[in-house]
Amino acid sequence: MLGALAAHAVDGLERHDGDTGAHTRVVPAEHGPALVTVEFDAPDHVSAAVLPAHTDDVPHVLLLVRRWLDLDADPATVDAALLNHPTLAPHVAARPGLRVLGSVDGFETAVLTVLGQQVSLSAARTFGSRLVAAFGDSTDFDGFTSFPAPETLAGLDPSVVQQTVGLTGARARTVQALAAAAADGLHLGPDADPHEFRTGLLALPGIGPWTVDYLSVRVLGDRDAYPSGDLVLRRALGVKTPREAAAASESWRPWRAYALFHLWTAQAFL
Repeated sequence: MLGALAAHAVDGLERHDGDTGAHTRVVPAEHGPALVTVEFDAPDHVSAAVLPAHTDDVPHVLLLVRRWLDLDADPATVDAALLNHPTLAPHVAARPGLRVLGSVDGFETAVLTVLGQQVSLSAARTFGSRLVAAFGDSTDFDGFTSFPAPETLAGLDPSVVQQTVGLTGARARTVQALAAAAADGLHLGPDADPHEFRTGLLALPGIGPWTVDYLSVRVLGDRDAYPSGDLVLRRALGVKTPREAAAASESWRPWRAYALFHLWTAQAFL
């Protein structure tokens, strides 16, 4: 989890301390953005320091943190199921209790995912930090900026986003279309209807099955979602096609998202 947080950290929005492992980020809340710092004090304990705009926001922020870090998972049940499969057993044994990285803001995660399509994670972070710096909202927390609201990005000409962030024209148009859909009511939260979530995203230019499957894992919290077209996943499985990757995963249901993160994590440490 620490590795995933560090790998996805967007400057301005988040700050990761590689020495202590503390991860600090802006979290949206009703009365205004809150600042949260999480630390992994032990294998079975996470502490969270919350600086809210209003104390009434604290329960909501803590719920977001629990979803973000998958703290309500039952790792014993998941591990026991995945240990039955030869492909996964060594990974589960090496990293028992592995959690799935979630999201504190579905729109933010969706936009950052679009920015990361077909580029390296480092490039995606750079694009994300440029977007936040140019179009995000300032906060009361020094050095931290809130992610741009859907209405803000929806109101921009895609050429402005393209030039400011350094995207291709097609990618900038996808960001604008996604923002317009979210501003118009496309729900991108954990309680979204899965069918409407999927069909609404797939209707947008530049968003395909991989993006929707990935966001189903991170935003909806669907623990059986599985982006079978992912290149790193296919490399880990030693297969060439999404169909082969999907076939390999059938016996892992309903925990395919955990299998996915085990395989991704193992590849990251090669």
